[in-house]
Amino acid sequence: MERMWSPWRSAHVGHVDELAPIDAHASSGAGTGSLFARLAAEDEDEKNYIVWRGVHVFVIMNLYPYNNGHLLIVPYRTVAAYEELSRDEQIELAVTLDQSIRWLKEALGPEGFNVGMNLGKAAGAGIPDHLHLHVVPRWRGDTNFMPTIGEVKVIPEALDVTYRKLVAAARAEAAASPQAS
Repeated sequence: MERMWSPWRSAHVGHVDELAPIDAHASSGAGTGSLFARLAAEDEDEKNYIVWRGVHVFVIMNLYPYNNGHLLIVPYRTVAAYEELSRDEQIELAVTLDQSIRWLKEALGPEGFNVGMNLGKAAGAGIPDHLHLHVVPRWRGDTNFMPTIGEVKVIPEALDVTYRKLVAAARAEAAASPQAS
């Protein structure tokens, strides 16, 4: 499915922010290892849309989002199966899901969420060797005829604008409650 960026539609699904766009382009990643491992190893969070880094996991924006604000929670360690995660990784994944939902609510005001993992190629995993948790904000009316008839998903806000909103929400939460970060 193609994606059509339409920032002018953001007024229909949330608050329009006048943040100036930043010059950020996804890294194609060089070298070996999974795409996520390569991006996590780089020290270019803004360029790579890494919103937050924890001890065991990090949060990155999906460059091919199902919806505006689509986040991925990814363990640093390249693991394909959920049961291969350590208990500490599983706990931080769950706590980070809670944080991500709060950041998305603060930054974008969604009316609901889809949360899930595609484990293995048979389940639809696009990067099957490095599991990740999808957090997709949803709004009433965010689905229309475009995906069904035109096979195009309309994304109402530029990635860099959404990135700045989410980073601001994460930083505000961390400043208000150091234990939450």
